[in-house]
Amino acid sequence: MEPIPVGVSACLLGQEVRYDGGHQRDRYITDTLSQYFSFVPVCPEVECGLPVPREAMRLVGLDGEPVRLLTIRSGQDLTDTMQDWCQHRVEDLAASDLCGFIFKKDSPSSGLHRVKRYHPGGQSSQRDGRGLFAAAFTERFPLIPVEEDGRLNDARLRENFIERVFAMKRWRDYLSENPDYRSLIQFHTAQKLLIMAHHPEKYQVMGRLVAKGKEIPRERLLERYGHLYMEALESFATVKKNTNVLQHIMGYFREDLSSDEKAELLEVIEEYHSHLVPLTVPLTLIKHYIRKFDVSYLKSQVYLSPHPAELMLRNRV
Repeated sequence: MEPIPVGVSACLLGQEVRYDGGHQRDRYITDTLSQYFSFVPVCPEVECGLPVPREAMRLVGLDGEPVRLLTIRSGQDLTDTMQDWCQHRVEDLAASDLCGFIFKKDSPSSGLHRVKRYHPGGQSSQRDGRGLFAAAFTERFPLIPVEEDGRLNDARLRENFIERVFAMKRWRDYLSENPDYRSLIQFHTAQKLLIMAHHPEKYQVMGRLVAKGKEIPRERLLERYGHLYMEALESFATVKKNTNVLQHIMGYFREDLSSDEKAELLEVIEEYHSHLVPLTVPLTLIKHYIRKFDVSYLKSQVYLSPHPAELMLRNRV
């Protein structure tokens, strides 16, 4: 498959653009994800005209007041410069068809979560801020999956983010094929088990939307479906929800499996439910039965392989 375009803070790729002239290369990003993603690097500070090295900055502002971006030592206010650049840069990025963005944690320009926000004078701080560029990007592209480098060390957050990136790519590819109502039914059918594993309730809403699709203008239908699709996948695919999906899949084999085969499949599903084996164990057995009994409906289900197996995202217990 062709690499998926994903934005990334330039320092995470090893570019020496940080305020101290260094970088924060992340080997998981450069060595692993680079096999599947085509990275678009962004450094807000350098791209808006600041030098390397440069004076460090921080977010400053009282509760309820607009946050300002100030240099720490001299107190220079760079807010307007950064915000003007942000507005132009996010429009430029619209042409890149990004399917995700990985931000640098704690950065006053690129931090996504819990960035320090200082009170005027710097006496105290709160971890409730968001970098100016990260804020502009998420406002302009609310459906594009975003995450921070540090949070990618959490296996659950990493899987959810990467799964959503691949989902965004599937949706973008689908839209590029001039889709019609019939093809939307096919797309929705293929995503069924994946959506159920993330948000069963939203799957029902999406099903009702598709059922009434002929009554809705095409552009509005696709826009609404795309929003629901990406929003549903933001919810985590928990062990409980995955177990329900696995049991649902087992129903497709009830006329084919022998008593011993049923017992074996039930056993591995229960072992997964009890956190004794990873999701790959029951899925491997299920894939074997899909091939053995040639279950065409299940062959089309994205849930079975929503991302490359080499990433080993489903190997954790």
